[in-house]
Amino acid sequence: MKVVIPEKTDQRANRKNKGSRGGRPVGSDAEDYKNRNVVERAFNKLKNWRGLATRYDKHALIYRGAMVLASIVLWLTA
Repeated sequence: MKVVIPEKTDQRANRKNKGSRGGRPVGSDAEDYKNRNVVERAFNKLKNWRGLATRYDKHALIYRGAMVLASIVLWLTA
Protein backbone atom coordinates (compact mmCIF):
# COMPACT_ATOMS: atom_id res chain seq x y z
CA MET A 1 0.00 0.00 0.00
CA LYS A 2 1.08 3.52 -0.70
CA VAL A 3 1.21 6.20 1.99
CA VAL A 4 -1.33 8.93 1.39
CA ILE A 5 -1.41 10.97 4.61
CA PRO A 6 1.47 13.46 4.83
CA GLU A 7 3.91 13.26 7.73
CA LYS A 8 3.41 15.72 10.60
CA THR A 9 6.04 18.42 11.00
CA ASP A 10 6.96 17.41 14.56
CA GLN A 11 7.45 13.79 13.48
CA ARG A 12 9.61 14.95 10.59
CA ALA A 13 11.78 16.99 13.00
CA ASN A 14 12.12 14.03 15.41
CA ARG A 15 13.14 11.75 12.54
CA LYS A 16 15.79 14.23 11.39
CA ASN A 17 17.15 14.55 14.96
CA LYS A 18 17.74 10.78 15.04
CA GLY A 19 19.98 11.03 11.99
CA SER A 20 20.62 7.74 10.23
CA ARG A 21 18.53 5.87 12.82
CA GLY A 22 15.47 7.93 11.87
CA GLY A 23 14.65 5.91 8.79
CA ARG A 24 13.51 7.04 5.39
CA PRO A 25 11.20 10.01 4.93
CA VAL A 26 7.59 9.19 4.21
CA GLY A 27 6.55 10.12 0.69
CA SER A 28 2.98 11.25 0.08
CA ASP A 29 1.04 12.23 -3.00
CA ALA A 30 -1.20 15.31 -2.79
CA GLU A 31 -3.56 14.09 -5.55
CA ASP A 32 -4.14 10.76 -3.82
CA TYR A 33 -4.79 12.62 -0.56
CA LYS A 34 -7.53 14.65 -2.28
CA ASN A 35 -9.12 11.45 -3.59
CA ARG A 36 -8.97 9.94 -0.10
CA ASN A 37 -11.04 12.85 1.17
CA VAL A 38 -13.73 12.17 -1.44
CA VAL A 39 -13.92 8.50 -0.45
CA GLU A 40 -14.16 9.34 3.28
CA ARG A 41 -16.99 11.81 2.65
CA ALA A 42 -18.86 9.17 0.64
CA PHE A 43 -18.58 6.69 3.53
CA ASN A 44 -19.86 9.33 5.95
CA LYS A 45 -22.88 9.97 3.74
CA LEU A 46 -23.62 6.24 3.64
CA LYS A 47 -23.38 6.08 7.43
CA ASN A 48 -26.41 8.37 7.62
CA TRP A 49 -28.45 5.33 6.58
CA ARG A 50 -29.19 3.73 9.93
CA GLY A 51 -29.40 0.17 8.65
CA LEU A 52 -25.99 0.42 7.03
CA ALA A 53 -24.31 2.05 10.01
CA THR A 54 -25.57 -0.52 12.52
CA ARG A 55 -25.46 -3.57 10.22
CA TYR A 56 -28.93 -4.91 11.05
CA ASP A 57 -28.96 -7.31 8.10
CA LYS A 58 -27.88 -10.86 8.85
CA HIS A 59 -26.86 -11.83 5.33
CA ALA A 60 -24.11 -10.18 3.31
CA LEU A 61 -26.22 -10.22 0.15
CA ILE A 62 -29.01 -8.21 1.80
CA TYR A 63 -26.48 -5.77 3.26
CA ARG A 64 -24.88 -5.32 -0.16
CA GLY A 65 -28.29 -4.66 -1.68
CA ALA A 66 -28.96 -1.97 0.92
CA MET A 67 -25.54 -0.46 0.20
CA VAL A 68 -26.27 -0.38 -3.54
CA LEU A 69 -29.69 1.17 -2.95
CA ALA A 70 -28.26 3.85 -0.65
CA SER A 71 -25.49 4.60 -3.15
CA ILE A 72 -27.97 4.99 -6.00
CA VAL A 73 -30.23 7.27 -3.99
CA LEU A 74 -27.27 9.42 -2.91
CA TRP A 75 -26.00 9.57 -6.47
CA LEU A 76 -29.40 10.62 -7.83
CA THR A 77 -29.93 13.30 -5.19
CA ALA A 78 -26.45 14.80 -5.59
